[in-house]
Amino acid sequence: MMITNLPNDLMEDILSRVPIKSMRPVRLTCTKWNTISKSQIFAKMHFDKAFDPANEDEYESRMIGMMETNLYLLSVFVNVNDVIDFSAEEKGKLTCLNEQVKISHVFHSEGVLLCILEDDDTRVVVWNPYLGQTRWIQLRYSHVVPPQSQPRCMFRYGIGYEAKGSGRNYKILRFVDVLLYEEEYEFLWYEIYDFESGLWMTLDVTDPHWCIKKSHHGVSVKGNTYWCATERNLQGCEWECGRKRVNHIICFDYSRMRFGPLLPLPLRNGYYRVDLSCVREEKLAALCSSHEDEPYYFSIWILTMLEAGNVSWSKFFTFNQDSLPHDIRFSSFWGFYIDHVKKVAMFSGRRSNHYAICIINEEGEYAGEVALEECTDQRYWGKSVCCYVPSLVQIKEPQGGQRQKQSDLEKFRYDEMMSRLTLFRWRCATLDPFYLKHSLSQ
Repeated sequence: MMITNLPNDLMEDILSRVPIKSMRPVRLTCTKWNTISKSQIFAKMHFDKAFDPANEDEYESRMIGMMETNLYLLSVFVNVNDVIDFSAEEKGKLTCLNEQVKISHVFHSEGVLLCILEDDDTRVVVWNPYLGQTRWIQLRYSHVVPPQSQPRCMFRYGIGYEAKGSGRNYKILRFVDVLLYEEEYEFLWYEIYDFESGLWMTLDVTDPHWCIKKSHHGVSVKGNTYWCATERNLQGCEWECGRKRVNHIICFDYSRMRFGPLLPLPLRNGYYRVDLSCVREEKLAALCSSHEDEPYYFSIWILTMLEAGNVSWSKFFTFNQDSLPHDIRFSSFWGFYIDHVKKVAMFSGRRSNHYAICIINEEGEYAGEVALEECTDQRYWGKSVCCYVPSLVQIKEPQGGQRQKQSDLEKFRYDEMMSRLTLFRWRCATLDPFYLKHSLSQ
């Protein structure tokens, strides 16, 4: 009997044993395999086997790692029975329609990736690696600031979804928010892209009470995006934000399409640096550091309760920089990953000329590292990492007949915002280049 003629339930069991990174060639083998691999029943069976925490012998931590300008699927196995034993494997380079695109940043929401391109500021690409689907989205405008020899993109991004019955409508939040030192040097534009309509819409954000540093990247948890934030200071958001201790987080709700209140971090007087991650995209995690301590002290917290503006944090564990070998170049800028089953945290770093995944155990001790590929560009200190859970979410373009037209109100708002942007650029050109450079680098 030919393998393609086997009963569906047997075929599903066989294909569910195929590694996730090998699913694309499986789908291309025949139409029947392609259909089976995209069914809800098969996907649940496949994911359960790959991500079952109870199956400790086979359970792996899977994450997306960005090395230089390419994305890789990483798999790390940690055995903590007696002595920590670990191994990592680069499951393969993720290819996007076989196009050789260079990626500068990646954001994720439950298996769907938003990729910001390094050398193209006219569009972004949304990608479901498991289904092999991509969707190119045209941006309405770009904005870089002088000096033109080293232009700086000023956008923050987030991706999330609105739950609609049994389905999801994904949305992209894109905003630029600059307040230098007085109101005439302020420009903000918050807009959202709706996957169902295929349209951009300007959000009604005119007097925000928050300030989000450009270096802080949003993290998606259960469809919403969280950022580190501080209270807005009219004396200069970008400049003052860079000098303030971070003491809040803020959430954007894609169903209501608005920001919530500022929520406190565990230490009320704030931290020198905070980076956010998530636990299997189910809980928010925060890596907090106090630059004033010697050695640098790190604590990892997990958000355990968020109701009606009330928050509760639980400490995962703590460690200090002395835990790491002195020759490892480590920065939380690149993200971190929590394996809540094995009680370890993983960080991206670089040792000598190789990228590495550094592992810290629950006692706060350095447990070892896994060497990855050789570093070919000395400008990059490490991989940025984030968790990855495969998804069956469809991100195809809307049908031609379903595409909506832009409303007259949105056309008016767009023209108004472009006029404001032109005025803001003209005013920025009159500022001291040194001040402008340092203000906008925060």
